[in-house]
Amino acid sequence: MRVTYQELYDVLLRALLKAGFEPERAALCARLFADTDLDGVHSHGLNRFPRFMGMIRRGVIDVHARPVCVERRGALERWDGRRGPGNLNAHDSMERATELSREHGLGCVALSNTNHWMRGGSYGWQATEAGAIGVCWTNTMPNLPPWGASEPRIGNNPLVVAVPRPRGHVVLDMAMSQFSYGALVSYRASGEQLPFVGGFDADGRPTRDPAAIERSGRPLPIGLWKGSGLALMLDMLAALLSGGRATHQVTANPDEETGLSQVFLAFDLPSFETPEAAARVADEIIENLRQSSADGDEVRYPGERTLETRRRNLKEGIPVEPSVWRQVQSI
Repeated sequence: MRVTYQELYDVLLRALLKAGFEPERAALCARLFADTDLDGVHSHGLNRFPRFMGMIRRGVIDVHARPVCVERRGALERWDGRRGPGNLNAHDSMERATELSREHGLGCVALSNTNHWMRGGSYGWQATEAGAIGVCWTNTMPNLPPWGASEPRIGNNPLVVAVPRPRGHVVLDMAMSQFSYGALVSYRASGEQLPFVGGFDADGRPTRDPAAIERSGRPLPIGLWKGSGLALMLDMLAALLSGGRATHQVTANPDEETGLSQVFLAFDLPSFETPEAAARVADEIIENLRQSSADGDEVRYPGERTLETRRRNLKEGIPVEPSVWRQVQSI
Protein backbone atom coordinates (compact mmCIF):
# COMPACT_ATOMS: atom_id res chain seq x y z
CA MET A 1 0.00 0.00 0.00
CA ARG A 2 1.04 3.63 -0.43
CA VAL A 3 0.60 6.59 1.90
CA THR A 4 1.39 10.26 1.40
CA TYR A 5 4.54 11.76 2.84
CA GLN A 6 2.43 13.88 5.18
CA GLU A 7 0.50 10.85 6.47
CA LEU A 8 3.73 8.99 7.20
CA TYR A 9 5.35 11.99 8.86
CA ASP A 10 2.29 12.70 11.03
CA VAL A 11 2.06 9.12 12.34
CA LEU A 12 5.77 9.04 13.16
CA LEU A 13 5.57 12.44 14.84
CA ARG A 14 2.67 11.41 17.08
CA ALA A 15 4.52 8.25 18.16
CA LEU A 16 7.68 10.23 18.98
CA LEU A 17 5.79 12.85 20.96
CA LYS A 18 4.10 10.08 22.92
CA ALA A 19 7.56 8.60 23.63
CA GLY A 20 8.58 11.85 25.33
CA PHE A 21 10.52 13.70 22.62
CA GLU A 22 10.51 17.47 22.75
CA PRO A 23 8.41 18.84 19.85
CA GLU A 24 11.32 20.27 17.84
CA ARG A 25 13.40 17.09 18.17
CA ALA A 26 10.38 14.90 17.44
CA ALA A 27 9.79 16.85 14.22
CA LEU A 28 13.40 16.37 13.04
CA CYS A 29 13.45 12.69 14.01
CA ALA A 30 10.13 12.08 12.20
CA ARG A 31 11.46 13.88 9.10
CA LEU A 32 14.64 11.80 9.03
CA PHE A 33 12.63 8.57 9.19
CA ALA A 34 10.05 9.77 6.65
CA ASP A 35 12.72 11.02 4.23
CA THR A 36 14.38 7.60 4.40
CA ASP A 37 11.17 5.93 3.17
CA LEU A 38 10.61 8.70 0.65
CA ASP A 39 13.98 7.82 -0.87
CA GLY A 40 13.12 4.11 -0.96
CA VAL A 41 15.36 2.85 1.88
CA HIS A 42 12.50 1.13 3.71
CA SER A 43 14.78 -1.13 5.76
CA HIS A 44 15.99 1.90 7.75
CA GLY A 45 12.78 3.92 7.73
CA LEU A 46 9.34 2.77 8.79
CA ASN A 47 10.37 -0.89 8.94
CA ARG A 48 13.04 -0.07 11.54
CA PHE A 49 10.88 2.31 13.54
CA PRO A 50 9.31 -0.36 15.84
CA ARG A 51 12.80 -1.53 16.88
CA PHE A 52 13.80 2.09 17.51
CA MET A 53 10.75 2.58 19.74
CA GLY A 54 11.47 -0.69 21.54
CA MET A 55 14.99 0.49 22.38
CA ILE A 56 13.49 3.68 23.80
CA ARG A 57 11.09 1.69 25.99
CA ARG A 58 13.95 -0.47 27.31
CA GLY A 59 16.08 2.58 28.10
CA VAL A 60 18.78 1.81 25.53
CA ILE A 61 18.04 5.16 23.84
CA ASP A 62 17.59 8.27 25.98
CA VAL A 63 15.21 10.61 24.14
CA HIS A 64 16.28 13.57 26.28
CA ALA A 65 20.04 13.18 25.80
CA ARG A 66 21.86 15.65 23.56
CA PRO A 67 25.47 15.33 22.41
CA VAL A 68 28.09 17.44 24.22
CA CYS A 69 31.53 18.55 23.08
CA VAL A 70 34.26 17.06 25.27
CA GLU A 71 37.40 18.21 23.43
CA ARG A 72 38.41 20.71 20.73
CA ARG A 73 41.55 20.78 18.57
CA GLY A 74 40.97 23.40 15.86
CA ALA A 75 38.98 21.78 13.06
CA LEU A 76 38.64 18.51 15.02
CA GLU A 77 36.15 18.08 17.85
CA ARG A 78 35.21 15.11 20.00
CA TRP A 79 31.59 14.79 21.08
CA ASP A 80 29.82 12.41 23.48
CA GLY A 81 26.44 11.24 22.15
CA ARG A 82 25.29 10.24 25.66
CA ARG A 83 23.26 7.33 24.20
CA GLY A 84 20.78 9.76 22.62
CA PRO A 85 18.73 9.04 19.46
CA GLY A 86 21.29 8.06 16.85
CA ASN A 87 19.79 9.92 13.91
CA LEU A 88 19.53 13.18 15.89
CA ASN A 89 23.09 12.81 17.18
CA ALA A 90 24.36 12.18 13.65
CA HIS A 91 22.42 15.13 12.21
CA ASP A 92 23.85 17.45 14.89
CA SER A 93 27.36 16.12 14.25
CA MET A 94 27.27 16.71 10.49
CA GLU A 95 25.80 20.16 11.08
CA ARG A 96 28.69 20.97 13.42
CA ALA A 97 31.27 19.53 11.00
CA THR A 98 29.84 21.77 8.28
CA GLU A 99 30.10 24.81 10.55
CA LEU A 100 33.74 23.98 11.31
CA SER A 101 34.47 23.59 7.58
CA ARG A 102 33.30 27.15 6.92
CA GLU A 103 35.83 28.35 9.48
CA HIS A 104 38.77 26.06 8.67
CA GLY A 105 38.07 24.77 5.15
CA LEU A 106 37.34 21.36 6.65
CA GLY A 107 35.67 20.17 9.80
CA CYS A 108 35.66 16.88 11.67
CA VAL A 109 33.37 15.76 14.46
CA ALA A 110 34.22 12.41 16.05
CA LEU A 111 31.24 11.11 18.01
CA SER A 112 31.36 8.45 20.73
CA ASN A 113 28.71 6.76 22.87
CA THR A 114 25.91 7.07 20.33
CA ASN A 115 23.24 4.81 18.83
CA HIS A 116 22.47 3.46 15.36
CA TRP A 117 22.27 6.39 12.96
CA MET A 118 19.52 4.74 10.84
CA ARG A 119 20.20 5.66 7.17
CA GLY A 120 23.75 6.92 6.89
CA GLY A 121 23.05 8.53 3.52
CA SER A 122 20.84 11.09 5.27
CA TYR A 123 23.93 12.91 6.53
CA GLY A 124 25.59 12.86 3.12
CA TRP A 125 22.49 14.52 1.64
CA GLN A 126 22.52 16.95 4.55
CA ALA A 127 26.11 18.00 3.78
CA THR A 128 25.45 18.48 0.07
CA GLU A 129 22.35 20.56 0.73
CA ALA A 130 24.63 22.83 2.77
CA GLY A 131 27.04 23.03 -0.18
CA ALA A 132 29.74 20.92 1.44
CA ILE A 133 31.46 17.66 0.55
CA GLY A 134 30.50 15.17 3.26
CA VAL A 135 32.21 11.98 4.40
CA CYS A 136 31.00 9.96 7.37
CA TRP A 137 31.11 6.45 8.73
CA THR A 138 30.11 4.44 11.77
CA ASN A 139 31.20 1.25 13.40
CA THR A 140 28.64 -1.39 14.36
CA MET A 141 28.34 -4.46 16.50
CA PRO A 142 30.38 -7.45 15.20
CA ASN A 143 28.21 -8.77 12.37
CA LEU A 144 30.68 -9.53 9.56
CA PRO A 145 33.33 -12.27 9.53
CA PRO A 146 36.83 -11.12 8.53
CA TRP A 147 37.89 -12.55 5.19
CA GLY A 148 38.87 -16.18 5.62
CA ALA A 149 36.96 -16.58 8.91
CA SER A 150 33.47 -17.80 9.76
CA GLU A 151 32.84 -15.96 13.05
CA PRO A 152 31.68 -12.31 13.01
CA ARG A 153 34.47 -10.17 14.44
CA ILE A 154 34.23 -6.93 12.43
CA GLY A 155 31.30 -4.66 11.59
CA ASN A 156 29.68 -3.89 8.27
CA ASN A 157 30.58 -0.26 9.14
CA PRO A 158 28.61 1.89 6.62
CA LEU A 159 30.55 4.58 4.74
CA VAL A 160 29.02 7.66 3.09
CA VAL A 161 30.75 9.99 0.59
CA ALA A 162 28.73 12.90 -0.82
CA VAL A 163 29.54 15.63 -3.36
CA PRO A 164 27.24 18.61 -4.01
CA ARG A 165 26.17 19.14 -7.60
CA PRO A 166 23.40 21.50 -8.79
CA ARG A 167 22.17 19.01 -11.39
CA GLY A 168 21.87 16.24 -8.77
CA HIS A 169 24.04 15.59 -5.73
CA VAL A 170 26.29 12.51 -5.89
CA VAL A 171 25.85 10.44 -2.72
CA LEU A 172 27.45 7.04 -2.12
CA ASP A 173 26.01 5.16 0.86
CA MET A 174 27.34 1.66 1.36
CA ALA A 175 27.95 -0.94 4.03
CA MET A 176 31.08 -3.07 4.10
CA SER A 177 28.97 -6.18 3.43
CA GLN A 178 27.84 -6.79 -0.15
CA PHE A 179 24.26 -6.50 1.10
CA SER A 180 23.49 -4.74 4.39
CA TYR A 181 21.45 -6.62 6.98
CA GLY A 182 18.61 -4.20 6.25
CA ALA A 183 18.73 -5.21 2.59
CA LEU A 184 18.73 -8.90 3.54
CA VAL A 185 15.59 -8.34 5.61
CA SER A 186 13.89 -6.51 2.72
CA TYR A 187 14.70 -9.24 0.19
CA ARG A 188 13.56 -11.97 2.59
CA ALA A 189 10.32 -10.17 3.41
CA SER A 190 9.48 -9.85 -0.29
CA GLY A 191 10.37 -13.50 -0.97
CA GLU A 192 13.17 -12.58 -3.38
CA GLN A 193 16.62 -14.01 -3.91
CA LEU A 194 19.56 -11.59 -3.93
CA PRO A 195 20.65 -10.50 -7.44
CA PHE A 196 24.22 -11.65 -6.68
CA VAL A 197 25.84 -13.99 -4.18
CA GLY A 198 25.65 -12.17 -0.86
CA GLY A 199 27.22 -14.56 1.63
CA PHE A 200 27.49 -18.13 2.85
CA ASP A 201 24.95 -20.54 4.27
CA ALA A 202 25.47 -22.60 7.44
CA ASP A 203 27.47 -25.19 5.46
CA GLY A 204 29.84 -22.58 4.05
CA ARG A 205 28.37 -22.58 0.54
CA PRO A 206 28.00 -19.28 -1.38
CA THR A 207 24.32 -18.34 -1.61
CA ARG A 208 21.83 -15.74 -2.83
CA ASP A 209 19.29 -16.74 -0.16
CA PRO A 210 18.97 -13.80 2.27
CA ALA A 211 17.41 -15.94 5.01
CA ALA A 212 20.28 -18.44 4.84
CA ILE A 213 22.82 -15.61 5.21
CA GLU A 214 20.93 -14.20 8.20
CA ARG A 215 20.94 -17.62 9.87
CA SER A 216 24.65 -18.21 9.26
CA GLY A 217 25.71 -14.67 10.15
CA ARG A 218 28.17 -14.82 7.26
CA PRO A 219 27.52 -11.99 4.77
CA LEU A 220 30.13 -11.43 2.10
CA PRO A 221 32.34 -8.33 2.49
CA ILE A 222 32.54 -5.98 -0.49
CA GLY A 223 35.65 -6.64 -2.52
CA LEU A 224 36.25 -9.82 -0.49
CA TRP A 225 39.49 -9.31 1.50
CA LYS A 226 39.60 -5.61 0.53
CA GLY A 227 36.22 -4.88 2.11
CA SER A 228 37.23 -6.85 5.19
CA GLY A 229 40.36 -4.70 5.56
CA LEU A 230 38.45 -1.46 4.97
CA ALA A 231 35.87 -2.39 7.61
CA LEU A 232 38.68 -2.93 10.12
CA MET A 233 40.32 0.42 9.31
CA LEU A 234 37.02 2.35 9.57
CA ASP A 235 36.44 0.83 13.00
CA MET A 236 39.96 1.78 14.12
CA LEU A 237 39.61 5.34 12.90
CA ALA A 238 36.20 5.82 14.50
CA ALA A 239 37.36 4.49 17.88
CA LEU A 240 40.67 6.35 17.87
CA LEU A 241 39.32 9.73 16.72
CA SER A 242 36.27 9.68 19.00
CA GLY A 243 37.87 8.02 22.01
CA GLY A 244 34.90 5.66 22.01
CA ARG A 245 34.21 1.98 21.63
CA ALA A 246 35.51 -0.30 18.91
CA THR A 247 33.36 -2.98 17.30
CA HIS A 248 34.60 -5.77 19.57
CA GLN A 249 33.36 -3.77 22.59
CA VAL A 250 29.79 -3.41 21.28
CA THR A 251 27.11 -5.91 22.34
CA ALA A 252 26.41 -8.34 19.51
CA ASN A 253 22.63 -7.97 19.77
CA PRO A 254 20.77 -5.71 17.29
CA ASP A 255 18.18 -4.81 19.94
CA GLU A 256 20.90 -3.70 22.37
CA GLU A 257 23.43 -2.26 19.89
CA THR A 258 24.59 0.98 21.52
CA GLY A 259 27.72 2.92 22.44
CA LEU A 260 28.85 3.25 18.80
CA SER A 261 31.63 5.46 17.41
CA GLN A 262 31.20 7.65 14.33
CA VAL A 263 33.13 10.24 12.30
CA PHE A 264 31.72 13.17 10.31
CA LEU A 265 33.87 15.15 7.88
CA ALA A 266 32.85 18.20 5.89
CA PHE A 267 34.87 20.10 3.27
CA ASP A 268 33.81 23.63 2.40
CA LEU A 269 34.00 23.75 -1.41
CA PRO A 270 33.73 27.56 -1.69
CA SER A 271 37.00 27.75 0.24
CA PHE A 272 38.77 26.14 -2.71
CA GLU A 273 36.61 26.53 -5.82
CA THR A 274 33.91 28.84 -7.12
CA PRO A 275 30.49 27.13 -7.28
CA GLU A 276 30.62 27.32 -11.08
CA ALA A 277 34.04 25.66 -11.31
CA ALA A 278 33.09 22.92 -8.85
CA ALA A 279 29.87 22.17 -10.74
CA ARG A 280 31.76 22.01 -14.04
CA VAL A 281 34.25 19.45 -12.69
CA ALA A 282 31.49 17.27 -11.21
CA ASP A 283 29.40 17.47 -14.40
CA GLU A 284 32.35 16.51 -16.61
CA ILE A 285 33.03 13.44 -14.47
CA ILE A 286 29.38 12.36 -14.63
CA GLU A 287 29.16 12.94 -18.38
CA ASN A 288 32.28 10.84 -18.91
CA LEU A 289 30.71 8.10 -16.79
CA ARG A 290 27.56 8.13 -18.93
CA GLN A 291 29.57 7.35 -22.06
CA SER A 292 30.25 3.85 -20.70
CA SER A 293 28.41 0.93 -22.25
CA ALA A 294 25.80 -0.74 -20.06
CA ASP A 295 24.10 -3.21 -22.42
CA GLY A 296 21.58 -0.62 -23.52
CA ASP A 297 20.94 0.81 -20.04
CA GLU A 298 22.21 4.17 -18.92
CA VAL A 299 25.04 4.08 -16.38
CA ARG A 300 23.91 5.74 -13.15
CA TYR A 301 25.89 7.70 -10.62
CA PRO A 302 25.47 7.12 -6.86
CA GLY A 303 22.35 8.89 -5.67
CA GLU A 304 20.68 9.20 -9.08
CA ARG A 305 18.20 6.41 -8.47
CA THR A 306 17.41 7.95 -5.07
CA LEU A 307 16.39 11.21 -6.73
CA GLU A 308 14.12 9.33 -9.15
CA THR A 309 12.55 7.32 -6.33
CA ARG A 310 11.99 10.50 -4.32
CA ARG A 311 10.13 12.17 -7.19
CA ARG A 312 7.99 9.10 -7.85
CA ASN A 313 7.05 8.59 -4.21
CA LEU A 314 6.11 12.25 -3.77
CA LYS A 315 3.77 11.89 -6.74
CA GLU A 316 2.34 8.40 -6.17
CA GLY A 317 2.74 7.93 -2.41
CA ILE A 318 5.30 6.06 -0.34
CA PRO A 319 5.12 2.23 -0.33
CA VAL A 320 4.66 0.80 3.17
CA GLU A 321 4.27 -2.74 4.46
CA PRO A 322 0.64 -2.89 5.73
CA SER A 323 1.46 -4.89 8.87
CA VAL A 324 4.27 -2.51 9.86
CA TRP A 325 2.10 0.50 9.07
CA ARG A 326 -0.64 -0.79 11.37
CA GLN A 327 1.91 -1.56 14.09
CA VAL A 328 3.33 1.98 14.00
CA GLN A 329 -0.16 3.48 13.93
CA SER A 330 -0.98 1.52 17.08
CA ILE A 331 2.11 2.96 18.79
